[in-house]
Amino acid sequence: MMRVVLAEDHKTVREGIKMLVNAQSDMQVVGEAGDGSAVIKTVRENHPDVVVMDISMPEMNGLKATRKLKSEFPDIKILTLTRHDDESFLEQLIGAGASGYVLKQSAPAELINAIRTVGLGNAYLDSSLTGKVMGGFFSRSPRGERKGDVSDRELEVLRLISLGYANKEIAARLGLSVKTVEAHKANGMQKLGMRGRIDIVRYAILQGWLEDN
Repeated sequence: MMRVVLAEDHKTVREGIKMLVNAQSDMQVVGEAGDGSAVIKTVRENHPDVVVMDISMPEMNGLKATRKLKSEFPDIKILTLTRHDDESFLEQLIGAGASGYVLKQSAPAELINAIRTVGLGNAYLDSSLTGKVMGGFFSRSPRGERKGDVSDRELEVLRLISLGYANKEIAARLGLSVKTVEAHKANGMQKLGMRGRIDIVRYAILQGWLEDN
């Protein structure tokens, strides 16, 4: 059973999501929070697999709460749920460690699919945002081609980063030191002309890495 915590300051919206999640046979809401500070406490008490995180909340916004949670619980999966489809929000949240991004205006089935996907350790991007993200990728790298000879190991590190794994987790998974993982990441990004994690996600979409996992 996938354990889910909901962080949403509008109680009516939160109750609707709770009913939707609890109707699934493989997931259950184990905690709720109406602001960013409360979600930190709720996660500490309930140890969920996934946090569904709103961005605009009192006390502490979703971006700050995501950073704090990932710092304290590196393995936790955070799915951002928001009305904002601006790329800057996506970039900041991916940089903070969010594993997924879903719009509130999307269909309920998309939210459930996103929770399930993120909970299984994969990344998720709202289907309506794929075109926008890829548009940004091509505007920076016109043909999305490799720049230089990217090694298989560098690509594997970038693939795992796109799926939400931290450097320490990647090191353990591949039997490497954290410094070696950081070097592969830096080298791969340089060869591909990447400037941050949002570019890694763009490349992952282009390569089909998110769909294959």
